[in-house]
Amino acid sequence: MSTSISLSSEPKHTVAELEDLAYELREKLLYLCGTYEGAVHIGGDLSLADMLTALYHYGLNVDPDDISNPHRDRFILSKGHAAVCMYISMAMRGFFDFDDIVATYGQLGSAYGMHPCKVQLRGVEASTGSLGHGLPIAVGMAKSARQKGEKHRVFCVLGDGETGEGSVWEAAMAARSSQLGNLIAFVDRNHQLMTSFSEDRVVLEPYLGKWASFGWNVVSVDGHNMQDLVNIIDNLPSSDSTRPTVVICETIKGKGVDFMERNIAWHAGSLGAADLERAMAALESTRKVVSA
Repeated sequence: MSTSISLSSEPKHTVAELEDLAYELREKLLYLCGTYEGAVHIGGDLSLADMLTALYHYGLNVDPDDISNPHRDRFILSKGHAAVCMYISMAMRGFFDFDDIVATYGQLGSAYGMHPCKVQLRGVEASTGSLGHGLPIAVGMAKSARQKGEKHRVFCVLGDGETGEGSVWEAAMAARSSQLGNLIAFVDRNHQLMTSFSEDRVVLEPYLGKWASFGWNVVSVDGHNMQDLVNIIDNLPSSDSTRPTVVICETIKGKGVDFMERNIAWHAGSLGAADLERAMAALESTRKVVSA
């Protein structure tokens, strides 16, 4: 368990409440995809919805009303093209209003760009989007915390495709060498890239073995099983441990919308009125199955 000083202003949610929040997040993602005229990276946003819900509403020790508190956990979205999922997760957590995202997303000068910008948006710890850069940033943050004697954790969410970048493995090696047990990486292992399936371009398997060979504590989980995600968060090594942890989340790109799931065409796109209605109906059908 973490030794961080208590900070979060939000009580711990039950698994059922987290599942409802993840459903609401997907609803809001689809709504934005249907109202914004340009493309939204909806496939990878949907695969992250459960993971980011578990982090923002359960795992991260943060307070939206005290965003500069030095004891806060840090969160880095390395797969910055999934910024919309992070924006909405943060809005639901209380950092800002969802309506502001809808009103300005993607517009010139908006704080809510296609990739997150630390300068533009309160609560964003790093500007990301150049794949392979997020984990090195997180390593630097975790090492800085160690040198200062701080007890918070640094969380980093990566896409599996970007782990084909050499910078990721340099960072992984540096994290173990520096004994950064305060560093937690979550990998969105949805097995897809923008135009192909990941293994068609870069052979990542044996994936868990690669991380283990770099000295990391490796955990594998169904990234859409909220109970399992909660259990992993509850059982993370303490922040003063000596091995960084990576949580490999097996996910489905486009999760929750049947015609988007594992469909290369929905890496990014927009929804017209008819498609939005169809997508919402597909999402609603998943809720009925879960609730039955």
